[in-house]
Amino acid sequence: MSSLLLFILIILYLGLLFLIAAFAERKKSPFWLNNPYLYSLSLAVYCTAWTYYGSIGVASNTGLEYLTIYTGPVIIIPAWIYINKKIIRISRVNKISSIADFISLRYGNSRFLGALIALVCLMAIIPYIGLQIKAISETFHLLTDTLAQQSIFLDTSTYVVFIIAVFSSYYGTRYVDASEKRSGIISAVAAESFLKLIFFSVLGFFVVYGVFNGFEDIYEKASKLPDFTEKNTFRGLEGSFNWMLMSMISMSAIFLLPRQFHTTIIENRKEKHLHTAIWLFPLYLLLMNIFVFPIAWGGRILFAGETVNPEFYSILIPQKFGNIAIAAMVFFGGLSACISMIIVSSISLSVMLSNNLIIPYGWLDRFKIKNENDNTKTIVNIRKFGIFFLIISGFIFYKYVLDTSSLFSIGMISFVMIAQLAPSFFGAILWRRGTFLGTVTGIIAGMLICYINLVLPFYVPEVNDSWLFRFFKIPYLDEITNVFFWSILTNTACYIILSVSTVGSYRDRNYAEIYVDIDAYIRNHENAYIWKGTASISEIQKILIRFLGEKKTRQALKIFNLKYNITDERDTADARFIKFSENLLSGRIGTASAKILIEGVTKEDRISLPEVLKILEESKENITLNKQLQEQSAELRKLSEKLQTANENLIFKDRQKDDFLDSVAHELRTPITAIRATSEILMDDEGMPAAIKKEFLENIISESDRLAEIINDILYLDKLEAGTVSLNLSRHNILETYHKASKPLFQLMKQKNLHHSIVNLLQQENYIYDENKIIQVIQNILGNAVKFAHLQGMIQTKFRNIGNHLQISVFNTGKQIPQDDLGFVFDKFYQSKNQNIRKPVGSGLGLAICKKITDAHHGSIRAENEALGVVITIELPDNSLPDHHCGTTEKSKTL
Repeated sequence: MSSLLLFILIILYLGLLFLIAAFAERKKSPFWLNNPYLYSLSLAVYCTAWTYYGSIGVASNTGLEYLTIYTGPVIIIPAWIYINKKIIRISRVNKISSIADFISLRYGNSRFLGALIALVCLMAIIPYIGLQIKAISETFHLLTDTLAQQSIFLDTSTYVVFIIAVFSSYYGTRYVDASEKRSGIISAVAAESFLKLIFFSVLGFFVVYGVFNGFEDIYEKASKLPDFTEKNTFRGLEGSFNWMLMSMISMSAIFLLPRQFHTTIIENRKEKHLHTAIWLFPLYLLLMNIFVFPIAWGGRILFAGETVNPEFYSILIPQKFGNIAIAAMVFFGGLSACISMIIVSSISLSVMLSNNLIIPYGWLDRFKIKNENDNTKTIVNIRKFGIFFLIISGFIFYKYVLDTSSLFSIGMISFVMIAQLAPSFFGAILWRRGTFLGTVTGIIAGMLICYINLVLPFYVPEVNDSWLFRFFKIPYLDEITNVFFWSILTNTACYIILSVSTVGSYRDRNYAEIYVDIDAYIRNHENAYIWKGTASISEIQKILIRFLGEKKTRQALKIFNLKYNITDERDTADARFIKFSENLLSGRIGTASAKILIEGVTKEDRISLPEVLKILEESKENITLNKQLQEQSAELRKLSEKLQTANENLIFKDRQKDDFLDSVAHELRTPITAIRATSEILMDDEGMPAAIKKEFLENIISESDRLAEIINDILYLDKLEAGTVSLNLSRHNILETYHKASKPLFQLMKQKNLHHSIVNLLQQENYIYDENKIIQVIQNILGNAVKFAHLQGMIQTKFRNIGNHLQISVFNTGKQIPQDDLGFVFDKFYQSKNQNIRKPVGSGLGLAICKKITDAHHGSIRAENEALGVVITIELPDNSLPDHHCGTTEKSKTL
């Protein structure tokens, strides 16, 4: 492939990344902002050129050792839910924007410690950035079959690096608050992670099934190589020690690498996204490593006897078989791995460079006299310069230092150096006794050992032959694991011994309590901040305005006053306001610089350690008490809402009862009035013809029967509720029972010209129930159906089995039940609020009786609207024996 064509394709690919980042920033949709899968894919920034190329080289040269870079993260992944949730909460409430701020804040918010950690990260990561640039350059020349140019102006990689630096500088500094989420960058990194996995998988399938005949074929041929068995074993107990220490290195790297801290902690939008990451990220690592072994040993087989760099088998193999397309895909997969690492690392390092080195040691005095716009522009420009400087520094490092070094060796040196932050990092969230002195001494001691043993020999090889090196050399450990063992041992020892033998400052202990017990303080973290002295809100407000502007400062103060119920007239600042103000500034200039600025306009009193412990204990008690009061308040609110609802229901029921009694009185008065009127006529007219007298007497009997029916319904419902009506349970044929119930209603159906049909879907027809009571239920439902069906309408009854229940559905065409009434039509006193006339036809007891009878059978009844009418559905248990009484005493009481 020609250099020009590949360069154009690189430009187009980088343009695609620009487009993805711009689209995500502009859209602000949940897909881009709150997607747990994008978050999990962004964590795959861990897989750099080392994964794409270095792992294959290690697998080819030393065997299975490459797996240790992934076993460490996978082993510690289950602890993410506890550790990373804690770190995310600490970072969120303190507006932390980098690992330097996270550690330095815990140990007294020291400017010196923040600068020290920033320097450690710069020393460890700039060579790592150079490693990525080296991979881009070498694979570019390998794919185009060209030689690297000594002149940086003739080297194509120079211009690729320049474009990456511009992209990172633009999208990495869009927010002056470094703790803000960068959806554009994270979306682009997630897209790159997806593409590099796809491209690597395509290569794997090509090698395994295109070049060879599957995994078995590769294994069979590779096993014939003389060093295959030796390299693909753990090499006994000695090799296991190396594996353990290498896994510990990678285990710490997944937390401490600045790019991992940034993507995992700073860019986390929701804690629950970790639940997706703990399975998706290990799965990603597994998929990335499935084909490493076959590619490495496939390359050994194909290039046996040839002098080639095994780290680039992934490109050399498809080139050997003339498949330029797959070789190009591998190149772009490796480019994705390199670019994502360079971008995220340069952004996180630039934040440390500005907030922990440049601003606290050179720009604070200038910020005090400038306005918000000037300060914002200065901070953004410092970070842009920082990103550009870091990437160019990595490029220079590659050009003049890394030329003969392998990807694996440089990567491991970076990992060991960054691991020196582990004691102070994990001690920050797990141990209250850790102090500033122990932290600083431990980090410096560990870094000195790393520098003397890993960096110095690059320039002075004779150092390795000194007696000191030979004395500390453990025979069965490799160089990397040996240095890691002694450095981390010395570091941890200094950290623990000095921490327990010295008394830390009150600020140490203050933040120790907050960090270790963050869950107790997270809701009222400002209350946990200890500060005594004199401070003016107006003076602090002037500082805030220089960074936030007048409008944002007013909004922030309003939020604070509302949160703590403080009036605007108050001008004395307390500890809560001091902490609140520092947090507002921390994202812009770092926690240490924020502290220095606020200290400049306040006067703090010295606090003894016993006072700190007492105040913290009182604060914890107050927070616990406040939490309990909030819970009790919430319970009282719920109880009050329930009481209000119950009261409204009682009022509603009382109104229903009044309406019901009014209806019953009306229904009773109607037949009584008719009987009285007819009787008076008979009494007054002794000469009435016999035929008319007979008709009048029949009316008296009919109205008396109607009166007796209403009274009987009321008495019967009362017995059902009291539980004094027994069920006569026996086995019956439900279809025969239905015919008995429906026969008396056939004449009424005929009068309205209704079409009546039965649909039988039963697998069996015999069930246990009280036949007389079920006949009463069916007659009530069919009676309502006949009453409300339109002329020439339809009534259909369907029988079927639903699970272990018998279901009877009675459908009639006609007017539907108002939607609000469906849940109440079986209530005793219920009348629809949507009736056209206030008084209902009938007593309104029929459906209430039906419900009591079905409840006694342990069944259910419901009403539903359908397209052309209403369906009433009864469900009875299949062959289950219900209670022998309709209802219980408890039931009657509740009604």
